[in-house]
Amino acid sequence: MKISYNWLKQYIGIDLPAQTISEALTSVGLEVEDFTPFETVKGSLKGIVTGKVISCEKHPNADKLSLTTVDVGKPELLSIVCGAPNVAAGQKVLVATIGTMIYSGNDSFEIKKSKIRGEVSEGMICAEDELGLGTSHDGIMVLPESTETGMPASHYFPVEEDIIFEIGLTPNRSDAASHIGVARDLAAVLNFRAGKTIYTLKKPSVAGFNIDTNSLNIEVEVDEQQACPRYSGLTISNISVAPSPAWLKNRLLSIGVRPINNIVDITNYVLFETGQPLHAFDAKEIKGNKVIVKKLPADTPFVTLDGTERKLGADDLMICNETEGMCMAGVFGGLHSGVSDQTTAVFLESACFEAKTIRKTSKRHTLQTDASFRFERGSDPDITIYALQRAAGLIKEIAGGTISSDIKDVYPVPVIPAKVELTSGYLDKIAGQPIPFEQAKSILTDLDIKILSFDNEKMDLEIPNCKVDVYRPADVVEEILRVYGYDNIQIPEKLNASVNVSDGIDSDVMQHLISDMLSAKGFYEVMNNSLTRSAYTEVHPAFDPANNVVIINPLSKELDVMRQSLVFGGLETIAYNHNRKNFDLKLYEFGKIYRFDKPGLNSKNDLAPYNEWVCLDLFMSGNKQEEIWNINPVQVGFYDLKHEFEAILKRLNIDRKKVSIKEESDSLFEVALSYHLADHEIGRIGKLTQNTLKQLDVKKPVFYGTIHWTSLLKDIPVRPLQYEAVSKYPAVRRDLALVLDRNIRFEALKDLAFSTEKNLLQGVSIFDVYEGDKIPDTKKSYALGFVLLDKEKTLTDNVIEKTMLKLQKAFEQQFGAVLR
Repeated sequence: MKISYNWLKQYIGIDLPAQTISEALTSVGLEVEDFTPFETVKGSLKGIVTGKVISCEKHPNADKLSLTTVDVGKPELLSIVCGAPNVAAGQKVLVATIGTMIYSGNDSFEIKKSKIRGEVSEGMICAEDELGLGTSHDGIMVLPESTETGMPASHYFPVEEDIIFEIGLTPNRSDAASHIGVARDLAAVLNFRAGKTIYTLKKPSVAGFNIDTNSLNIEVEVDEQQACPRYSGLTISNISVAPSPAWLKNRLLSIGVRPINNIVDITNYVLFETGQPLHAFDAKEIKGNKVIVKKLPADTPFVTLDGTERKLGADDLMICNETEGMCMAGVFGGLHSGVSDQTTAVFLESACFEAKTIRKTSKRHTLQTDASFRFERGSDPDITIYALQRAAGLIKEIAGGTISSDIKDVYPVPVIPAKVELTSGYLDKIAGQPIPFEQAKSILTDLDIKILSFDNEKMDLEIPNCKVDVYRPADVVEEILRVYGYDNIQIPEKLNASVNVSDGIDSDVMQHLISDMLSAKGFYEVMNNSLTRSAYTEVHPAFDPANNVVIINPLSKELDVMRQSLVFGGLETIAYNHNRKNFDLKLYEFGKIYRFDKPGLNSKNDLAPYNEWVCLDLFMSGNKQEEIWNINPVQVGFYDLKHEFEAILKRLNIDRKKVSIKEESDSLFEVALSYHLADHEIGRIGKLTQNTLKQLDVKKPVFYGTIHWTSLLKDIPVRPLQYEAVSKYPAVRRDLALVLDRNIRFEALKDLAFSTEKNLLQGVSIFDVYEGDKIPDTKKSYALGFVLLDKEKTLTDNVIEKTMLKLQKAFEQQFGAVLR
């Protein structure tokens, strides 16, 4: 939100450095993200002076150039080469002297002494477009003969300089969405710092408002009172639509608003002044002389001000005449009902609309306007009449005309301001230190919070309706403390804390443990939005759209459901990196996934159908490491992911012997393995299918693994890791090369080996797989390594041979293995 410093000065008499104002606003909760200078004419006409052309002759070396001598109020005349066709002796002109910067859009150049076609030029006689004073480039700008020579151009053409504050307004601060609102907070904090009331808020008076005639009466009917608690309006006739005066244009331009015409500009001015959006309808377009606030049937076509035809939703609130819609209430006007150059009478609207209704319409049609920005945060029903009278007065002053109707004010159920009782004890308790109660009273008074009664122990307050988020004692304390200053709250010398003792697994500790391990191994942690697009699950066969947790009021169509899986968010991250030529990726994410189950609808618990749990997902793509001149690049593969997956299980102290692995086939993976522990699946790894990658426009292979973290935590042994001394007896390794059926997996061989020899066998590894010459097509060769160890004594050759023979027979009997 942009705030003009000069505009602020109209309501609070300040003249402090911009840095001081910035710090004060930030301290009171209106964070100033930046402040920048603004000039109504870029460069503020610095270096530009008025001059008189003393002589004008044809350039000897150019047909279209003239040699001039110009008096700029200095002892010596300036020789200037000019290309304008209308330059002549005796004219009063604007001259850019040497060293002056001339701006053209975002470009600029410096006027220097130079030679043009062999003749010296010591400046430039300017056209109006070259100075930003107009758009004409037909010739130089000629001033009246009475113009004083040598006068700075900024004295002849008043240039306004301003400072624009860019405020990051939080959604709860609708009361500060205007210059008056910001001035109110600024006065409060400056008065507190001064220790006395120096600054008072001066709102423009509307005491001179009066009804001139009742010649144009337009009735108002509100069918949707919940969506429109208050609707006010009046008519103004005999107006003259024209460009706005310079001061009004400058106010709007300073905050980035394009001037349109005097009527529209006044409604915008009052919006940014008071925070109350207004809308002006061309009175002749209101058929039946009646304004009706209602909702139209779904899919009703409506052409908005930008010329786009939109299909209305059933919940869109509309401002209609007797036959058709004229405006999307609080969001955007219609193409045909607005003010045009031919307008002679207007109906001026000032209303209070329900925040939820406006937000839904704004998001549904992706229309974010200055009006919807304020209505979505909650508008003040008590300000509609003031804003209406303020705008009517400005229209009469600038555009002429007469107020031609009474104020139509439909307000059937007035909004009662919140009443709050605040005690000094409660204030001190929440603040964490004693706060002088008189000081608190002064702060609240400056914030326009009405003091109904006051003593040293408590005060009764009436909260203005503009402060939509203040309705409890805690909210009032927050109002006090943001002006009092959180920096003024002393840090206590003693901190109280409770120590939680638990025999179970601490999920946060485990998560940090694995995060540290993965990060140390070169993985990057990513955090994606829990909201995602329903289209992902609607087109992918691995997911059922019926299981989506649907957002009732989504921010956009791309964020309309809660995620069923972390895979799509991870692939979005990979696609983003691939598009920026970063192909070598190792990523992990801890995050919740969500699921809706219809059977839960039969439960008495409303939340029964909704489930959520935490997953840990891994993604690997590209090369294993960065390119190095002496190492050939190697692509990551399935077994790289498998190694990382099983390293996580090992780090969590999960007994690998108790984990079973199954081959899987589904539409998410080309090849996949699932891991099972205690009769339930704890995770799955594999290579994602091309269809999955294509959905996110990922063109390189991606290996993906997911761990059901919430479920896995229940399986982690509670016992801590214990140190076991290294055996003083040597281990022995023996190898076997076995020919087996191609469908037999190493995992099955490993499990059989450990079940056959439970005492001496310490480890089984595979170091070669061979298929080809001298091996039948239906067979393959596994080269296995076995590590044997007796912790009580040194193994003898006889024991070793017996053990290996036992293992060999087990393989032969169970899998039909043949020693190669």
